[in-house]
Amino acid sequence: MAAGARYFCTAGRGLEPFLAREVRARLGATEVDYVLGKVFFTTAAEPGELKELKSGERLFLLLKKRVPLSVSRNKGKMLHEIKSLLTEEPKSCLDVIATWRKLRSHEGRMDEICQENPSPHKRKPEEEINIASKRQKTEQVREIVSEECQAGAGENCVVSEEESDQDCQAESKASLEGPTRSSIEKPIENEKQNFSFRVSCRCSGAIAKILTSQEIGRAVGIALRKQFGWQADLRAPDLEIFLHLNDIHSVVGIPLFRLPLANREYIKTAGLRSTVAWAMASLAEISVGAFVLDPMCGLGTILLEAAKEWPEACYWGTDTSDSQLEGASVNIKTAGLDDKIELFKASVKALPLPSESFDAVISDIPFGKKFKITKDIQLLPDILQEMERVLRVGGIIVLLLNQDLRKRMDGIAKTVENESLSAISDGAGETTAVKALNNDGNSSSLGAGVEEPALSCGQMCFGSLVPDGIYEVSLGKTDAFIYKYRKISTAGN
Repeated sequence: MAAGARYFCTAGRGLEPFLAREVRARLGATEVDYVLGKVFFTTAAEPGELKELKSGERLFLLLKKRVPLSVSRNKGKMLHEIKSLLTEEPKSCLDVIATWRKLRSHEGRMDEICQENPSPHKRKPEEEINIASKRQKTEQVREIVSEECQAGAGENCVVSEEESDQDCQAESKASLEGPTRSSIEKPIENEKQNFSFRVSCRCSGAIAKILTSQEIGRAVGIALRKQFGWQADLRAPDLEIFLHLNDIHSVVGIPLFRLPLANREYIKTAGLRSTVAWAMASLAEISVGAFVLDPMCGLGTILLEAAKEWPEACYWGTDTSDSQLEGASVNIKTAGLDDKIELFKASVKALPLPSESFDAVISDIPFGKKFKITKDIQLLPDILQEMERVLRVGGIIVLLLNQDLRKRMDGIAKTVENESLSAISDGAGETTAVKALNNDGNSSSLGAGVEEPALSCGQMCFGSLVPDGIYEVSLGKTDAFIYKYRKISTAGN
Protein backbone atom coordinates (compact mmCIF):
# COMPACT_ATOMS: atom_id res chain seq x y z
CA MET A 1 0.00 0.00 0.00
CA ALA A 2 2.95 2.34 0.49
CA ALA A 3 3.38 2.75 -3.26
CA GLY A 4 -0.31 3.47 -3.66
CA ALA A 5 -3.18 1.79 -5.45
CA ARG A 6 -4.72 2.80 -8.76
CA TYR A 7 -8.32 4.05 -8.66
CA PHE A 8 -10.93 5.68 -10.82
CA CYS A 9 -13.88 7.73 -9.66
CA THR A 10 -16.91 8.64 -11.71
CA ALA A 11 -18.00 12.28 -11.83
CA GLY A 12 -20.87 14.30 -13.19
CA ARG A 13 -20.05 15.87 -16.53
CA GLY A 14 -18.12 19.08 -16.02
CA LEU A 15 -16.94 18.13 -12.52
CA GLU A 16 -13.94 16.11 -13.70
CA PRO A 17 -11.47 19.03 -13.23
CA PHE A 18 -12.85 19.68 -9.74
CA LEU A 19 -12.40 16.02 -8.80
CA ALA A 20 -8.92 15.91 -10.32
CA ARG A 21 -7.87 18.89 -8.20
CA GLU A 22 -9.53 17.40 -5.14
CA VAL A 23 -7.75 14.04 -5.30
CA ARG A 24 -4.43 15.84 -5.61
CA ALA A 25 -5.12 18.15 -2.68
CA ARG A 26 -6.99 15.78 -0.36
CA LEU A 27 -5.28 12.47 -1.12
CA GLY A 28 -1.89 13.55 -2.42
CA ALA A 29 -2.76 11.62 -5.58
CA THR A 30 -0.34 11.20 -8.46
CA GLU A 31 -0.73 10.10 -12.09
CA VAL A 32 -4.01 11.99 -12.26
CA ASP A 33 -5.82 12.10 -15.57
CA TYR A 34 -9.42 12.25 -16.63
CA VAL A 35 -11.83 11.64 -19.47
CA LEU A 36 -15.51 12.40 -19.75
CA GLY A 37 -17.17 11.12 -16.58
CA LYS A 38 -14.10 9.55 -14.93
CA VAL A 39 -10.95 10.57 -13.08
CA PHE A 40 -8.04 8.11 -12.75
CA PHE A 41 -5.42 8.48 -10.02
CA THR A 42 -2.94 6.73 -7.76
CA THR A 43 -2.84 7.19 -3.99
CA ALA A 44 -1.81 5.46 -0.80
CA ALA A 45 -4.66 7.09 1.13
CA GLU A 46 -6.60 5.10 3.71
CA PRO A 47 -10.30 4.20 3.23
CA GLY A 48 -11.47 6.92 5.58
CA GLU A 49 -9.66 9.53 3.48
CA LEU A 50 -11.02 8.10 0.25
CA LYS A 51 -14.53 8.34 1.59
CA GLU A 52 -14.10 12.08 2.16
CA LEU A 53 -14.06 12.86 -1.56
CA LYS A 54 -16.83 15.39 -2.22
CA SER A 55 -16.92 15.96 -5.96
CA GLY A 56 -17.03 12.33 -7.09
CA GLU A 57 -19.85 9.84 -7.55
CA ARG A 58 -18.61 6.25 -7.25
CA LEU A 59 -15.11 5.10 -6.36
CA PHE A 60 -13.48 1.99 -7.84
CA LEU A 61 -10.20 0.16 -7.55
CA LEU A 62 -8.94 -0.06 -11.12
CA LEU A 63 -8.52 -3.59 -12.44
CA LYS A 64 -7.96 -2.80 -16.08
CA LYS A 65 -8.04 0.18 -18.44
CA ARG A 66 -7.69 -0.23 -22.17
CA VAL A 67 -8.53 1.38 -25.46
CA PRO A 68 -12.04 0.71 -26.82
CA LEU A 69 -12.77 -2.82 -27.93
CA SER A 70 -12.52 -3.71 -31.58
CA VAL A 71 -16.09 -3.94 -32.81
CA SER A 72 -17.05 -6.69 -35.25
CA ARG A 73 -20.05 -8.80 -36.10
CA ASN A 74 -18.36 -11.80 -34.53
CA LYS A 75 -19.87 -11.89 -31.03
CA GLY A 76 -17.66 -14.76 -29.94
CA LYS A 77 -14.50 -12.86 -30.81
CA MET A 78 -15.71 -9.75 -28.99
CA LEU A 79 -16.71 -11.70 -25.88
CA HIS A 80 -13.31 -13.39 -25.85
CA GLU A 81 -11.62 -10.00 -25.94
CA ILE A 82 -13.82 -8.76 -23.08
CA LYS A 83 -13.12 -11.82 -20.95
CA SER A 84 -9.41 -11.43 -21.54
CA LEU A 85 -9.52 -8.09 -19.73
CA LEU A 86 -9.75 -10.13 -16.51
CA THR A 87 -8.32 -13.52 -17.35
CA GLU A 88 -5.19 -12.92 -19.41
CA GLU A 89 -3.20 -11.58 -16.44
CA PRO A 90 -4.59 -13.45 -13.42
CA LYS A 91 -1.76 -12.45 -11.08
CA SER A 92 -2.33 -8.76 -11.76
CA CYS A 93 -6.03 -9.23 -11.13
CA LEU A 94 -5.42 -11.07 -7.87
CA ASP A 95 -2.95 -8.41 -6.72
CA VAL A 96 -5.65 -5.75 -7.08
CA ILE A 97 -8.13 -7.96 -5.24
CA ALA A 98 -5.60 -8.44 -2.44
CA THR A 99 -5.36 -4.65 -2.17
CA TRP A 100 -9.15 -4.45 -2.10
CA ARG A 101 -9.28 -7.00 0.73
CA LYS A 102 -6.76 -4.99 2.74
CA LEU A 103 -8.84 -1.87 2.26
CA ARG A 104 -12.01 -3.65 3.33
CA SER A 105 -10.42 -5.15 6.41
CA HIS A 106 -8.91 -1.81 7.44
CA GLU A 107 -11.85 -1.06 9.75
CA GLY A 108 -11.59 -4.48 11.37
CA ARG A 109 -14.27 -6.42 9.53
CA MET A 110 -15.05 -7.16 5.90
CA ASP A 111 -18.31 -5.28 5.46
CA GLU A 112 -17.49 -2.09 7.30
CA ILE A 113 -16.21 -0.09 4.36
CA CYS A 114 -19.09 -1.12 2.13
CA GLN A 115 -21.65 0.37 4.52
CA GLU A 116 -22.26 4.01 5.28
CA ASN A 117 -21.15 5.05 8.75
CA PRO A 118 -24.12 5.96 10.97
CA SER A 119 -24.54 9.64 11.66
CA PRO A 120 -23.62 10.69 15.19
CA HIS A 121 -26.80 12.73 15.24
CA LYS A 122 -30.38 11.58 15.48
CA ARG A 123 -31.39 9.82 12.30
CA LYS A 124 -34.75 9.93 10.64
CA PRO A 125 -37.02 6.85 10.58
CA GLU A 126 -35.58 3.93 8.62
CA GLU A 127 -38.30 4.09 6.00
CA GLU A 128 -37.53 7.73 5.28
CA ILE A 129 -33.82 6.99 5.07
CA ASN A 130 -34.42 4.24 2.54
CA ILE A 131 -36.68 6.46 0.45
CA ALA A 132 -34.25 9.39 0.52
CA SER A 133 -31.26 7.17 -0.26
CA LYS A 134 -33.09 5.52 -3.12
CA ARG A 135 -34.14 8.89 -4.52
CA GLN A 136 -30.59 10.25 -4.33
CA LYS A 137 -29.07 7.10 -5.81
CA THR A 138 -31.60 7.06 -8.65
CA GLU A 139 -30.77 10.68 -9.46
CA GLN A 140 -27.05 10.02 -9.38
CA VAL A 141 -27.26 6.84 -11.43
CA ARG A 142 -29.40 8.63 -14.02
CA GLU A 143 -26.73 11.31 -14.42
CA ILE A 144 -23.87 8.81 -14.57
CA VAL A 145 -25.65 6.80 -17.26
CA SER A 146 -26.36 10.01 -19.14
CA GLU A 147 -22.65 10.82 -19.13
CA GLU A 148 -21.80 7.34 -20.41
CA CYS A 149 -24.33 7.73 -23.21
CA GLN A 150 -22.73 10.99 -24.27
CA ALA A 151 -19.29 9.43 -24.05
CA GLY A 152 -20.49 6.69 -26.40
CA ALA A 153 -20.54 8.97 -29.43
CA GLY A 154 -24.20 9.77 -29.04
CA GLU A 155 -25.41 6.18 -28.76
CA ASN A 156 -28.00 5.23 -26.20
CA CYS A 157 -26.97 3.05 -23.32
CA VAL A 158 -28.35 -0.44 -23.40
CA VAL A 159 -29.93 -0.16 -19.97
CA SER A 160 -29.57 2.01 -16.90
CA GLU A 161 -26.99 1.09 -14.29
CA GLU A 162 -29.57 -0.35 -11.91
CA GLU A 163 -31.31 -2.26 -14.69
CA SER A 164 -27.96 -3.42 -15.96
CA ASP A 165 -26.99 -4.70 -12.54
CA GLN A 166 -30.26 -6.58 -12.11
CA ASP A 167 -30.48 -8.03 -15.60
CA CYS A 168 -26.88 -9.00 -15.99
CA GLN A 169 -26.75 -10.45 -12.49
CA ALA A 170 -29.93 -12.43 -13.04
CA GLU A 171 -28.68 -13.95 -16.29
CA SER A 172 -25.23 -14.51 -14.82
CA LYS A 173 -26.79 -16.50 -11.98
CA ALA A 174 -28.61 -18.83 -14.37
CA SER A 175 -25.45 -19.48 -16.33
CA LEU A 176 -23.05 -19.61 -13.42
CA GLU A 177 -25.05 -22.16 -11.52
CA GLY A 178 -25.26 -24.40 -14.60
CA PRO A 179 -21.82 -26.05 -14.75
CA THR A 180 -21.00 -28.71 -12.20
CA ARG A 181 -17.95 -28.42 -10.01
CA SER A 182 -16.18 -31.23 -11.86
CA SER A 183 -16.54 -29.45 -15.19
CA ILE A 184 -14.75 -26.30 -13.99
CA GLU A 185 -11.06 -25.81 -14.57
CA LYS A 186 -8.86 -25.96 -11.51
CA PRO A 187 -9.02 -22.53 -9.85
CA ILE A 188 -5.98 -20.58 -8.81
CA GLU A 189 -5.00 -21.47 -5.29
CA ASN A 190 -5.73 -19.21 -2.29
CA GLU A 191 -8.65 -17.47 -4.03
CA LYS A 192 -11.35 -20.13 -4.06
CA GLN A 193 -12.40 -20.63 -0.45
CA ASN A 194 -15.79 -19.13 0.43
CA PHE A 195 -15.29 -16.30 -2.04
CA SER A 196 -18.40 -15.00 -3.80
CA PHE A 197 -18.87 -12.48 -6.58
CA ARG A 198 -21.22 -10.89 -9.08
CA VAL A 199 -20.69 -9.04 -12.35
CA SER A 200 -22.25 -5.69 -13.23
CA CYS A 201 -21.91 -4.18 -16.67
CA ARG A 202 -22.72 -0.97 -18.51
CA CYS A 203 -21.98 -0.53 -22.18
CA SER A 204 -22.77 2.15 -24.74
CA GLY A 205 -21.75 3.26 -28.18
CA ALA A 206 -20.77 0.88 -30.97
CA ILE A 207 -20.38 -2.15 -28.73
CA ALA A 208 -23.96 -1.80 -27.51
CA LYS A 209 -25.17 -2.43 -31.06
CA ILE A 210 -23.57 -5.87 -31.03
CA LEU A 211 -23.69 -7.14 -27.44
CA THR A 212 -26.08 -6.60 -24.56
CA SER A 213 -25.04 -6.04 -20.97
CA GLN A 214 -26.61 -9.39 -20.13
CA GLU A 215 -24.49 -11.27 -22.67
CA ILE A 216 -21.32 -9.60 -21.45
CA GLY A 217 -22.12 -10.16 -17.79
CA ARG A 218 -22.90 -13.82 -18.34
CA ALA A 219 -19.74 -14.48 -20.32
CA VAL A 220 -17.47 -12.67 -17.88
CA GLY A 221 -19.11 -14.38 -14.90
CA ILE A 222 -18.53 -17.86 -16.30
CA ALA A 223 -14.94 -16.99 -17.20
CA LEU A 224 -14.20 -15.74 -13.68
CA ARG A 225 -15.67 -18.83 -12.09
CA LYS A 226 -13.59 -21.08 -14.30
CA GLN A 227 -10.45 -19.05 -13.76
CA PHE A 228 -10.65 -18.52 -10.01
CA GLY A 229 -13.26 -20.91 -8.67
CA TRP A 230 -15.39 -18.16 -7.16
CA GLN A 231 -19.07 -18.68 -6.40
CA ALA A 232 -21.88 -16.51 -7.71
CA ASP A 233 -23.87 -14.56 -5.11
CA LEU A 234 -26.17 -11.86 -6.40
CA ARG A 235 -27.49 -10.56 -3.09
CA ALA A 236 -24.48 -10.22 -0.81
CA PRO A 237 -21.30 -11.01 -2.71
CA ASP A 238 -17.84 -10.54 -1.29
CA LEU A 239 -16.75 -8.98 -4.56
CA GLU A 240 -18.41 -7.03 -7.37
CA ILE A 241 -16.74 -6.71 -10.75
CA PHE A 242 -17.88 -3.65 -12.70
CA LEU A 243 -17.30 -3.22 -16.43
CA HIS A 244 -17.62 0.13 -18.24
CA LEU A 245 -17.41 -0.37 -22.01
CA ASN A 246 -17.87 2.48 -24.48
CA ASP A 247 -16.28 4.21 -27.47
CA ILE A 248 -13.67 5.96 -25.28
CA HIS A 249 -12.22 3.08 -23.30
CA SER A 250 -12.74 -0.31 -21.68
CA VAL A 251 -12.53 -0.05 -17.89
CA VAL A 252 -12.91 -2.73 -15.25
CA GLY A 253 -13.06 -1.93 -11.54
CA ILE A 254 -14.16 -2.99 -8.09
CA PRO A 255 -16.49 -0.57 -6.28
CA LEU A 256 -15.08 0.32 -2.89
CA PHE A 257 -18.33 1.51 -1.27
CA ARG A 258 -21.87 0.33 -1.81
CA LEU A 259 -23.41 3.81 -1.85
CA PRO A 260 -22.16 6.65 -4.05
CA LEU A 261 -19.83 9.15 -2.45
CA ALA A 262 -22.40 11.81 -3.37
CA ASN A 263 -24.88 10.34 -0.87
CA ARG A 264 -24.41 12.59 2.14
CA GLU A 265 -25.67 11.05 5.36
CA TYR A 266 -25.80 14.50 6.92
CA ILE A 267 -28.35 15.82 4.38
CA LYS A 268 -31.87 14.82 5.34
CA THR A 269 -33.69 16.48 2.44
CA ALA A 270 -31.78 16.77 -0.82
CA GLY A 271 -31.81 20.02 -2.75
CA LEU A 272 -29.10 21.03 -5.21
CA ARG A 273 -26.85 18.15 -6.16
CA SER A 274 -24.26 17.87 -3.38
CA THR A 275 -21.29 17.47 -5.73
CA VAL A 276 -22.20 20.66 -7.62
CA ALA A 277 -22.78 22.53 -4.36
CA TRP A 278 -19.34 21.47 -3.12
CA ALA A 279 -17.71 22.50 -6.40
CA MET A 280 -19.32 25.95 -6.16
CA ALA A 281 -18.10 26.37 -2.59
CA SER A 282 -14.60 25.28 -3.60
CA LEU A 283 -14.45 28.23 -6.01
CA ALA A 284 -15.32 30.78 -3.30
CA GLU A 285 -11.83 30.70 -1.72
CA ILE A 286 -13.26 30.40 1.80
CA SER A 287 -10.68 31.13 4.48
CA VAL A 288 -10.60 30.95 8.26
CA GLY A 289 -12.95 33.52 9.76
CA ALA A 290 -14.59 34.34 6.41
CA PHE A 291 -18.22 35.48 6.25
CA VAL A 292 -20.16 33.54 3.61
CA LEU A 293 -23.70 34.24 2.39
CA ASP A 294 -26.21 32.31 0.31
CA PRO A 295 -29.04 34.83 -0.24
CA MET A 296 -31.30 32.26 -1.91
CA CYS A 297 -30.36 29.27 0.19
CA GLY A 298 -33.34 26.99 -0.41
CA LEU A 299 -32.70 23.78 1.55
CA GLY A 300 -29.20 24.94 2.41
CA THR A 301 -27.16 22.42 0.42
CA ILE A 302 -24.47 24.92 -0.58
CA LEU A 303 -24.11 26.13 3.01
CA LEU A 304 -23.96 22.56 4.31
CA GLU A 305 -21.24 21.53 1.87
CA ALA A 306 -19.24 24.66 2.58
CA ALA A 307 -19.55 24.44 6.37
CA LYS A 308 -18.59 20.76 6.40
CA GLU A 309 -15.48 21.40 4.32
CA TRP A 310 -14.45 24.79 5.73
CA PRO A 311 -15.78 24.79 9.33
CA GLU A 312 -13.71 27.75 10.49
CA ALA A 313 -15.83 30.24 8.53
CA CYS A 314 -19.21 31.78 9.43
CA TYR A 315 -22.26 31.16 7.26
CA TRP A 316 -25.58 32.90 6.68
CA GLY A 317 -28.52 31.87 4.55
CA THR A 318 -31.63 33.80 3.56
CA ASP A 319 -34.76 32.89 1.63
CA THR A 320 -38.30 34.18 1.22
CA SER A 321 -39.90 30.74 1.51
CA ASP A 322 -40.88 29.54 4.99
CA SER A 323 -40.97 25.91 3.82
CA GLN A 324 -37.48 26.14 2.31
CA LEU A 325 -36.09 27.74 5.45
CA GLU A 326 -37.74 25.06 7.56
CA GLY A 327 -36.19 22.33 5.42
CA ALA A 328 -32.81 24.04 5.59
CA SER A 329 -33.09 24.28 9.37
CA VAL A 330 -33.77 20.54 9.63
CA ASN A 331 -30.82 19.77 7.37
CA ILE A 332 -28.54 21.98 9.46
CA LYS A 333 -29.63 20.32 12.70
CA THR A 334 -29.20 16.86 11.18
CA ALA A 335 -25.68 17.80 10.13
CA GLY A 336 -24.89 19.22 13.58
CA LEU A 337 -24.06 22.64 12.16
CA ASP A 338 -26.41 24.79 14.23
CA ASP A 339 -23.47 26.81 15.55
CA LYS A 340 -22.02 27.38 12.07
CA ILE A 341 -24.98 28.47 9.95
CA GLU A 342 -27.52 31.23 10.65
CA LEU A 343 -30.80 31.39 8.75
CA PHE A 344 -33.30 34.22 8.47
CA LYS A 345 -36.11 35.26 6.17
CA ALA A 346 -35.24 38.02 3.74
CA SER A 347 -35.48 38.92 0.08
CA VAL A 348 -32.34 38.92 -2.01
CA LYS A 349 -33.64 42.11 -3.63
CA ALA A 350 -33.30 43.99 -0.32
CA LEU A 351 -30.99 42.24 2.11
CA PRO A 352 -31.04 43.65 5.67
CA LEU A 353 -27.25 43.46 5.77
CA PRO A 354 -24.48 46.08 5.83
CA SER A 355 -22.62 46.90 2.65
CA GLU A 356 -19.34 45.07 2.09
CA SER A 357 -19.92 42.70 5.01
CA PHE A 358 -19.28 39.31 3.33
CA ASP A 359 -16.21 37.67 1.87
CA ALA A 360 -18.14 35.35 -0.42
CA VAL A 361 -21.63 35.09 -1.88
CA ILE A 362 -22.59 31.70 -3.31
CA SER A 363 -25.99 30.94 -4.76
CA ASP A 364 -28.00 28.75 -7.08
CA ILE A 365 -30.34 31.31 -8.66
CA PRO A 366 -33.70 29.50 -8.48
CA PHE A 367 -35.38 30.79 -11.61
CA GLY A 368 -36.78 28.75 -14.46
CA LYS A 369 -39.27 25.98 -15.12
CA LYS A 370 -38.93 24.42 -11.69
CA PHE A 371 -40.09 27.54 -9.86
CA LYS A 372 -42.50 28.97 -12.48
CA ILE A 373 -41.37 32.55 -11.83
CA THR A 374 -39.74 33.51 -15.10
CA LYS A 375 -41.96 36.60 -15.20
CA ASP A 376 -39.66 38.07 -12.55
CA ILE A 377 -36.59 37.81 -14.78
CA GLN A 378 -36.46 41.60 -15.02
CA LEU A 379 -35.57 41.66 -11.31
CA LEU A 380 -32.21 39.98 -11.90
CA PRO A 381 -30.26 43.23 -12.24
CA ASP A 382 -31.51 44.27 -8.79
CA ILE A 383 -30.57 40.87 -7.36
CA LEU A 384 -27.04 41.02 -8.77
CA GLN A 385 -26.55 44.59 -7.59
CA GLU A 386 -27.60 43.61 -4.08
CA MET A 387 -25.13 40.72 -4.04
CA GLU A 388 -22.45 43.10 -5.23
CA ARG A 389 -23.36 45.60 -2.50
CA VAL A 390 -22.91 43.20 0.42
CA LEU A 391 -19.64 41.77 -0.92
CA ARG A 392 -16.33 43.10 0.32
CA VAL A 393 -13.65 44.31 -2.07
CA GLY A 394 -11.59 41.27 -3.03
CA GLY A 395 -14.52 38.97 -2.32
CA ILE A 396 -15.94 36.25 -4.55
CA ILE A 397 -19.39 35.71 -6.04
CA VAL A 398 -20.22 32.22 -7.36
CA LEU A 399 -23.52 31.73 -9.17
CA LEU A 400 -25.21 28.74 -10.77
CA LEU A 401 -27.34 29.55 -13.80
CA ASN A 402 -29.45 27.12 -15.76
CA GLN A 403 -29.61 27.24 -19.54
CA ASP A 404 -32.88 29.16 -19.79
CA LEU A 405 -31.75 31.72 -17.26
CA ARG A 406 -28.43 32.20 -19.01
CA LYS A 407 -30.10 32.84 -22.36
CA ARG A 408 -32.42 35.41 -20.82
CA MET A 409 -29.53 37.02 -19.00
CA ASP A 410 -27.59 37.27 -22.26
CA GLY A 411 -30.43 39.24 -23.78
CA ILE A 412 -30.50 41.60 -20.81
CA ALA A 413 -26.72 41.94 -20.92
CA LYS A 414 -26.84 43.05 -24.56
CA THR A 415 -29.43 45.68 -23.81
CA VAL A 416 -27.63 47.03 -20.77
CA GLU A 417 -24.26 47.06 -22.53
CA ASN A 418 -25.69 49.20 -25.32
CA GLU A 419 -27.22 51.54 -22.76
CA SER A 420 -23.91 51.72 -20.86
CA LEU A 421 -21.92 52.53 -23.98
CA SER A 422 -24.40 55.27 -24.78
CA ALA A 423 -24.14 56.61 -21.24
CA ILE A 424 -20.32 56.64 -21.41
CA SER A 425 -20.43 58.60 -24.66
CA ASP A 426 -22.67 61.10 -22.89
CA GLY A 427 -20.23 61.38 -19.99
CA ALA A 428 -22.30 59.34 -17.53
CA GLY A 429 -20.67 56.49 -15.59
CA GLU A 430 -23.62 54.87 -13.88
CA THR A 431 -22.85 51.38 -12.50
CA THR A 432 -24.86 48.48 -13.90
CA ALA A 433 -25.14 44.94 -12.65
CA VAL A 434 -25.85 42.86 -15.68
CA LYS A 435 -22.84 43.17 -18.03
CA ALA A 436 -21.59 39.95 -16.44
CA LEU A 437 -22.63 37.36 -18.91
CA ASN A 438 -21.53 36.39 -22.37
CA ASN A 439 -22.84 39.08 -24.67
CA ASP A 440 -22.99 36.90 -27.78
CA GLY A 441 -24.97 34.13 -26.06
CA ASN A 442 -22.67 31.50 -27.53
CA SER A 443 -21.50 28.81 -25.09
CA SER A 444 -19.80 26.58 -27.65
CA SER A 445 -16.37 27.78 -26.50
CA LEU A 446 -16.97 26.36 -23.06
CA GLY A 447 -15.73 22.81 -22.82
CA ALA A 448 -17.33 20.62 -20.19
CA GLY A 449 -15.91 21.75 -16.88
CA VAL A 450 -13.22 23.85 -18.54
CA GLU A 451 -12.53 27.24 -17.10
CA GLU A 452 -12.70 29.97 -19.70
CA PRO A 453 -10.00 32.64 -19.37
CA ALA A 454 -11.16 35.81 -17.66
CA LEU A 455 -12.22 38.34 -20.24
CA SER A 456 -11.44 42.01 -20.18
CA CYS A 457 -13.52 44.28 -17.98
CA GLY A 458 -14.99 46.00 -20.99
CA GLN A 459 -16.34 42.69 -22.29
CA MET A 460 -17.79 40.91 -19.30
CA CYS A 461 -17.59 42.96 -16.10
CA PHE A 462 -20.61 44.35 -14.33
CA GLY A 463 -20.19 47.06 -11.78
CA SER A 464 -17.13 46.33 -9.67
CA LEU A 465 -17.08 42.60 -10.49
CA VAL A 466 -14.70 40.97 -12.95
CA PRO A 467 -15.05 37.43 -14.32
CA ASP A 468 -12.76 34.80 -12.84
CA GLY A 469 -14.02 31.59 -14.43
CA ILE A 470 -16.95 29.92 -16.17
CA TYR A 471 -17.73 26.20 -15.87
CA GLU A 472 -20.33 24.14 -17.66
CA VAL A 473 -21.69 21.30 -15.51
CA SER A 474 -24.42 18.73 -15.77
CA LEU A 475 -27.41 18.66 -13.44
CA GLY A 476 -28.61 15.35 -14.84
CA LYS A 477 -31.24 16.11 -17.44
CA THR A 478 -30.06 19.67 -18.00
CA ASP A 479 -26.83 21.62 -18.13
CA ALA A 480 -25.93 24.62 -16.00
CA PHE A 481 -23.16 27.19 -15.78
CA ILE A 482 -21.11 28.17 -12.76
CA TYR A 483 -19.98 31.80 -12.95
CA LYS A 484 -17.25 33.12 -10.68
CA TYR A 485 -16.64 36.85 -10.16
CA ARG A 486 -14.23 38.85 -8.02
CA LYS A 487 -14.99 42.32 -6.65
CA ILE A 488 -12.16 44.72 -7.41
CA SER A 489 -13.53 48.00 -6.06
CA THR A 490 -16.34 49.50 -4.05
CA ALA A 491 -19.62 49.36 -5.93
CA GLY A 492 -20.30 52.53 -7.86
CA ASN A 493 -16.63 53.54 -8.12
